[in-house]
Amino acid sequence: MIEKTDLTYEKTVLIGVVTQKQSEDKLNEYLDELEFLTYTAGGEVLKRFTQKMEKPNPKTFIGTGKIEDVRVFIEANNVGTAIFDDELSPAQQKNIEKILNCKILDRTNLILDIFAQRAQTSNSRTQVELAQYQYLLPRLAGMWTHLERQRGGIGMRGPGETEIETDRRIVRDKISLLKKKLETIDKQMGVQRGNRGAMVRVALVGYTNVGKSTLMNVISKSEVFAENKLFATLDTTVRKVVIRNLPFLLTDTVGFIRKLPTQLVESFKSTLDEVREADLLLHVVDISHPNFEDHIESVNQTLADIKSNNKPTIMVFNKIDAFVEEKIAEDDLITEHNEEHYSLEEWRRTWMNRMGDNVLFISALNKDNMEEFRKKVYETVREIHITRFPYNNLLYPEYETIAEDQEEE
Repeated sequence: MIEKTDLTYEKTVLIGVVTQKQSEDKLNEYLDELEFLTYTAGGEVLKRFTQKMEKPNPKTFIGTGKIEDVRVFIEANNVGTAIFDDELSPAQQKNIEKILNCKILDRTNLILDIFAQRAQTSNSRTQVELAQYQYLLPRLAGMWTHLERQRGGIGMRGPGETEIETDRRIVRDKISLLKKKLETIDKQMGVQRGNRGAMVRVALVGYTNVGKSTLMNVISKSEVFAENKLFATLDTTVRKVVIRNLPFLLTDTVGFIRKLPTQLVESFKSTLDEVREADLLLHVVDISHPNFEDHIESVNQTLADIKSNNKPTIMVFNKIDAFVEEKIAEDDLITEHNEEHYSLEEWRRTWMNRMGDNVLFISALNKDNMEEFRKKVYETVREIHITRFPYNNLLYPEYETIAEDQEEE
């Protein structure tokens, strides 16, 4: 008999600011994503608090009146965690904790927590642990306020400072140890990549939760973990895939996200090396998401950061089964026809048209247009392969030729 399990979600509130650089619409979009992150981490969002400011308050991120509203709500609803959309400085975090008297997280800390939950292999656990320690180091001082040794002056010297310095030394030593461990892992993964020979390497890249792992399962007929949550996949998975008679290596990589913590980009170097060494990128996009163009921009920025933005790329617009355009009533003469109302055909005629044949529309879940996808990948991989090995030209004929031969048989 299967026992019933009750999932208890931690009560949380979200906090963000509207600034000159961040409009209200953009903030709401970020908070939607932050709420999904919170749900992925095991939290339930009770309320969002937003405030218009020229720039965040250097002491408490939001104004004194607004933070008092947050405090009252937290006390009245027994909320355990307040999550801020932007990264807090160590001083801000310390000041806010004193006022709200609850656990304070920022977007970076939340993403690190999700990564820690999702890490399965020794490699990914080491990468996440390094990122966590790098995030923790400048924030150690705020964790020792209970010793009352932080203010300095008469009677304020001694154990508190000693304790902090000891902890800082321990954390620095741990960071150094983890970096050495990652260097060893990088060498091992480098050897593994070298042992794969001269096969063409294809990497799936894209924003988190766009369906990369689902697509990987369909193409490679493997069982890569896939779930409708952010960062379901952290560990790089490499599979040998054969389309018709053409073999190549397909890599499923960690998903990207806006405001990706720099600590993660650094610590996930060995994972991102799979992208750097790929011959072809399949940039998977969730076209059903209302802000998919921003997602594309975020992924392109991350690719530029790791110097992989000039590689041959096929744009794969996934989840066409979930795509729904907003309809305008026939008698509505006021509403302007804009991107929200575009159909898939209208999207094809926008900037996507300039990419020519390097744009595909599929549903990995329902396996829609997968034959067109296989054909395009086959032709692109074949071109790369015969450029590398010209004598293999006859070994891997054009896709249509194979299809005709199979029909004759």
